[in-house]
Amino acid sequence: MPAKIPATAVSGGGMSAPEAAGYTIAPARPRDPGPLALLQASQALMRRLYKPEENNFLQIEELEGPDIRFFAAHDAAGTPLGCCALQVKAGYGEVKSLFTAEEARGRGVALALLRRVEEAARAEGLPLLRLETGEALEAACRLYERQGFTRCGVFGSYADNGVSVFMEKRLPA
Repeated sequence: MPAKIPATAVSGGGMSAPEAAGYTIAPARPRDPGPLALLQASQALMRRLYKPEENNFLQIEELEGPDIRFFAAHDAAGTPLGCCALQVKAGYGEVKSLFTAEEARGRGVALALLRRVEEAARAEGLPLLRLETGEALEAACRLYERQGFTRCGVFGSYADNGVSVFMEKRLPA
């Protein structure tokens, strides 16, 4: 089992923090077996926590669209650990489908995926990242806040449903 190294660590050997922690993050296809299993687990969790009208996750087909940049984290054995997507919008990017497998939590996977999405947004020339999450997802809210996201008003086509949390983060040029 690889040593647990925080995702914020910098390796002197030229490895990225995720590689040093024993996993890699790369572009992926949502319908590949590993990412698909993660997405299904994420959507099952959302269905347990929220009413249908309170769920805002993208369907698998939507995650395959031309406006999506989808990433997955895998360990050295190829086991899927997490996934996340960037949806490119007019003037901003939206973080979608950030999910970490239960057995991978605490290894910096979500943080590394979020940073990879931020890199993709900067590469797209986007000045702002936004997201919608839920109050019940306290760990996710804390992660986003630690990474500089601040709460904001409703955006895009979302409704103020009383359970959603809307956040945004300005990206450095």
